[in-house]
Amino acid sequence: MSPKKKKKSVKKKSSGILKKILGFLVLCGCIVGGYVGYLYYTNFMKANVDTKGEEVYLMIPRNANTEQVLTLINELDIIIDESSLIWMAEKKNYKGRNIVAGKYRIKDGLSNNSLINHLRAGNGKLDMTITFNQVRDLKQLSGAITRGIMLDSLDVYNWLSNKDSIRKYGFNENTIISMFIPNTYNVDWDVTASELMARMAKEYKDFWNEERIKKSKALKLSQSEITTLASVVYWETKKPKDMRTVAGVYLNRLRIGMPLQADPTLIFALGDYTIRRVLDKHKEIDSPYNTYKYNGLPPGPIIIPPISYIDAVLNYEKHDYLYFVAKEDFSGDSYFAKTYSQHLIYARRYQNALNKRNVYR
Repeated sequence: MSPKKKKKSVKKKSSGILKKILGFLVLCGCIVGGYVGYLYYTNFMKANVDTKGEEVYLMIPRNANTEQVLTLINELDIIIDESSLIWMAEKKNYKGRNIVAGKYRIKDGLSNNSLINHLRAGNGKLDMTITFNQVRDLKQLSGAITRGIMLDSLDVYNWLSNKDSIRKYGFNENTIISMFIPNTYNVDWDVTASELMARMAKEYKDFWNEERIKKSKALKLSQSEITTLASVVYWETKKPKDMRTVAGVYLNRLRIGMPLQADPTLIFALGDYTIRRVLDKHKEIDSPYNTYKYNGLPPGPIIIPPISYIDAVLNYEKHDYLYFVAKEDFSGDSYFAKTYSQHLIYARRYQNALNKRNVYR
């Protein structure tokens, strides 16, 4: 073979090898590109959350780490591919400060990328609303103020029952409930028991402003005693027009050393809230809340009274009434009397009305 022909053959062979190499590289590129695209789609774009049509919430506690959050997500049984979510959490640096405690709504059809972004953004750090009214004791209060937040009612009850905890705020086990001024409050979803109590103490301090404290001192009653009396008045009447008058009756009795003889305190002492008619046998219970046996106010509130009733006591109606009883028409209105003989006339009317309705307990 001539040198020229040999040279052409070598070039042709080299060109063929180069084409094969380029073809192989292109194929590899396509494979790699396809794999990368697959990974991108799988990890970034493809839906990886299936809530099965239900409304799902993820609760992330304080100081949670990545592993704990992923475990909580898996426990919800909504993740299709767990390994891809773990991969995404690592790539998105979902750890440390990027983990924000809160209550997160997890929507159906989210991709890994969208889910981690949702959590990183702290969209679950919500201000929750708490409210409480017509609460009679610490157990009821603990349940009411923890409804909708992460705090356990038992933790709150234990705090409220701990003498050392409540002493620093100037209360005891009977009066601590008076620290809670009924209102609507916004708190962090993951608020702690101590933080919540500090908040309630601040609200209490703000409520008892200089004007209210001045009126309390004029009555020679502590702030807790004012709330205690307001709780009795609230139980006795739901008529706004009568609450200042009823408050005046009890303050008149306190002033002359007459027992309050408030039926609601007996019901509280007995713990039987089905009682509609207080009888003589009920008056025999030996309890500091029995205001038939013991003079003065009971040891603490028998219910958390509305603010309007606290103000009704502070701005009580000045009069000479010592007695009152519900009217026989069950309208909620009351008869007021200055003498016991007049009171008995009104009382018999009410008792006869109860008899007609077969209310004997």
